[in-house]
Amino acid sequence: MRESSGSHAGEGAPAQLRNWREILLNRRMLVCLFIGFTSGMPLYVLIQLVPAWLRTNGIDLATIGLFSLVSLPYTWKFLWSPVMDRFSWPFLGRRRGWALVTQILLFFTIGAFGFLDPTRSLGVIVVLVFLVALFSASQDIVIDAYRRELLADDELGAGNSLFVNAYRIASLVPGALALILSDHLPWGAVYWITASFMGVGMVTTLVIREVSDDALAPHTFRAAVIEPFREFFSRDGIRGGLSILAFMFLYKLGDNMAVALQTPFYIDMGFSNTEIGSTAKVAALWASIAGGVLGGVLMLKLSINRALWLFGAVQMFAILGLAWLSTAGHTLMGLFIVISAEYLGVGLGTVALLAYMSRETSRAFTATQFALLSSFIAIPRTFANASTGFLVEAMGYTHFFLLCTAVAVPGMLMLLKVAPWGKPGSGNHSPRTHRTTRLL
Repeated sequence: MRESSGSHAGEGAPAQLRNWREILLNRRMLVCLFIGFTSGMPLYVLIQLVPAWLRTNGIDLATIGLFSLVSLPYTWKFLWSPVMDRFSWPFLGRRRGWALVTQILLFFTIGAFGFLDPTRSLGVIVVLVFLVALFSASQDIVIDAYRRELLADDELGAGNSLFVNAYRIASLVPGALALILSDHLPWGAVYWITASFMGVGMVTTLVIREVSDDALAPHTFRAAVIEPFREFFSRDGIRGGLSILAFMFLYKLGDNMAVALQTPFYIDMGFSNTEIGSTAKVAALWASIAGGVLGGVLMLKLSINRALWLFGAVQMFAILGLAWLSTAGHTLMGLFIVISAEYLGVGLGTVALLAYMSRETSRAFTATQFALLSSFIAIPRTFANASTGFLVEAMGYTHFFLLCTAVAVPGMLMLLKVAPWGKPGSGNHSPRTHRTTRLL
């Protein structure tokens, strides 16, 4: 297995501290932008474009909510991540080979939605949603591992911040451009135009160089499967490991529930697809990026623990704006302000959570442990979100958003266990077996 050490796992570990220009102005930061875009694209197809397409074709909210269940691959991707760590294709290398295969498959499966009619082919659409989720989750596994192996330790903050913001920028394609095009073009053309943006990832994969070292890869499948989990649960015991996983599940639970049916919510409030694409999606994009940048700047002074507390509070109380909008109805200014506040909280919370995840991930087992932790972040989006359609139809939007605010409280309480306010948050792990990072 890869020896866990404080040295850089990828290229060019610096011998001394570098200034911000040396960190930001290099090719690796540009790579993070492009792979962030291609990583975000498929997810936003599933959570923004497909629900809008189904709702526009008269599919009920309960059924749309149940579509979250076929996104199970995001939740269980740690189960097959050892396969992608252990084996490689006979071309492009261990990371780039897997990346190209998943990107080609995503291009064809996203485009295939354009051949279907939701009123006649709902079963086939379910299968396609599952396949897109499977290939997207697999792409995320290899991209996360590539990014960690590419960046030096002092580049992790900047690289991850750029990656996340590019990930969010990708939402403009299925969440804004595609919705606007749907008012002027048939859905078949809309889906193939959307799928063509996977070309960004394919070209990037072909032009970047492989950074993984096959000599450092797991030499047996047993080692690839067992060692990452053994190391994770051996640090603070089974109870400590389970506490971390529970926190990962709960911290963004209320937030994820609140935005699970955001596009159908906008439609039910009387907003047109063009208004949604030009106002709500733009507000969500700029605010989440602003939240990411602001969070990174604040974390230059804040510890990870305190950032989780402060950013989590903003994330939780911002949900109340959606409750207000559900009573105010069709108001473009209100929509812009409420969505801006909600996604400012999303951006802040994501920055803090990624920093925490990096701290809790061993450098020796990056791919599988990242897959494990990010899987628990995805659980609310799959299981909990599946119930949101039923909840909205039973209690109405206003009471539903109030419930989402209450659901966010347990995640905040878990901070007492995993990230106490008064502790610096360096953790109990040896520097040899973990990494800490701040998102710039």
